[in-house]
Amino acid sequence: MAKTRIFGIVASLAVIICAFLPWSEINDTHLTHLVFTGVNTAGSNYGEPGKLNIFLATAALIFFAIRKKWTLRVNLFICGFMLAWTFRNVMIFGRCEIGICPQTHPALYISLAAAIVAFVSVLLTRTDKN
Repeated sequence: MAKTRIFGIVASLAVIICAFLPWSEINDTHLTHLVFTGVNTAGSNYGEPGKLNIFLATAALIFFAIRKKWTLRVNLFICGFMLAWTFRNVMIFGRCEIGICPQTHPALYISLAAAIVAFVSVLLTRTDKN
């Protein structure tokens, strides 16, 4: 297996793991203490964006493991969408609202870095003659 495919698999696993780790935290005197992960955003209107991250990273992981030309093309779309969605999550979970700024945690940025690595590894993976 090519090194770029291995990097893509590891990056996809990192995106999945980071969805369960804390992304941001709000400490305010008027609000209760809120900790948000990708799959647990109770107390906010963020939804659960980590579920789509998990789905896209799982699909990317499967397509990295299969060595066909068409899977590389599909994986380019999946990893590009995963990168855009993860960037959206960084923008949403890191923004200030009504004067309350959350404290972001490293898992949010690790997830973004892993999505970038997965996308770049798709771009650098060589195609077979098939």
